[in-house]
Amino acid sequence: MSTPIRRYDAVVVGARAAGAAAAMLLARGGQDVLVLESARLGTDTLSTHALMRGAVVQLERWGLLPAVVAAGAPAITATEFRYGDEVATVPSRSPLRAPRRTVLDPILADAARAAGAQIVFGARVTGLLRDARGAVTGVEYVERGTRAAVHAHAAVVVGADGRRSTVAEAVGAPVEHAGTASSAVLYSYLPGPTGDRYRWHYRPGLTAGVIPTTGGESCVWAGVPTDRFDALRGDLEGAYRALLAEAVPEADPGPGPLRVRGFPGAPGHVRRAGGPGWALVGDAGYFKDPLTAHGITDALRDAELLARALLGSSARTRADALREYQDTRDRLSAELAALTERIASYRWDLAELRELLPALSHAMRPEVETLRALDTPTDTPSDLAA
Repeated sequence: MSTPIRRYDAVVVGARAAGAAAAMLLARGGQDVLVLESARLGTDTLSTHALMRGAVVQLERWGLLPAVVAAGAPAITATEFRYGDEVATVPSRSPLRAPRRTVLDPILADAARAAGAQIVFGARVTGLLRDARGAVTGVEYVERGTRAAVHAHAAVVVGADGRRSTVAEAVGAPVEHAGTASSAVLYSYLPGPTGDRYRWHYRPGLTAGVIPTTGGESCVWAGVPTDRFDALRGDLEGAYRALLAEAVPEADPGPGPLRVRGFPGAPGHVRRAGGPGWALVGDAGYFKDPLTAHGITDALRDAELLARALLGSSARTRADALREYQDTRDRLSAELAALTERIASYRWDLAELRELLPALSHAMRPEVETLRALDTPTDTPSDLAA
């Protein structure tokens, strides 16, 4: 039996925030898009859930913010920073949101499908297709419950499949910057009044946060340097309770058992953003420690930067467009990544942290200004094969 062959303008590997958003924008631009996702629709994933200003701007521009609000993501009107026992509160210029990924990811996937993208959940990519020169021309994948491989040919394959990206590994995407610091986190979802603010708590060697999310719950987390994680993994619930009691005593999780999840941390990286027939977006191309809660915002920002690059005028080559995408991504990310690396190192005292966090907020402004300056989502088709 011959292998089925299908042809598209773009194949996007991954249907989480970055992949679904990129697919939506490409499809809105008139492209025939296939999205392959190994997980089932609506499955959970590690996330802070916190949307920073840039992410809210994107969802608003794309017409998706009302769905996030309707799903019950409470309005975040301020951010509270606790430096030891001292509190500083910064009001939000407009409401922020923090939806669970079981809410946000399906909203983005539904929008991609509504724009005309085809999404296959439970699809495992088994390899990339190449031409005689080695350029990527598509993917080979297998759907859950079947054995027959399918070949999907496309002008470009977009890897949006996370920091351990199959696409990035297959193309040998060079790591152009590798971080060294990382932080570990323990988190759970606690019911009760969620409040209207993000609450970040800092003590030497210990951080914590309370993030009001959907379902009448808050994502409550505690963070420590990665080198402490091995000592905690034997009793995640006990460690979580002890860390919260020290950092956020008012966030009493109550009697157990609790479902506590842990992430040991991983150093950040910046990979080359694209090459012959391929491009990377989201954590696949740029990952930084989740301690500064900027990952979803990065993903939505870069999804549009990439889609606009690929949908650009046919007068430019795709290689030029991808270089421009990478240059913009890196320009908007460099200071944020450097500050995140410093904060994730835990080599700070509270006096220094009082300077680092306002600097982090200031570093987000060029990103928001860039997004606000964009027109409506790209709606002019172009020949991706140019």
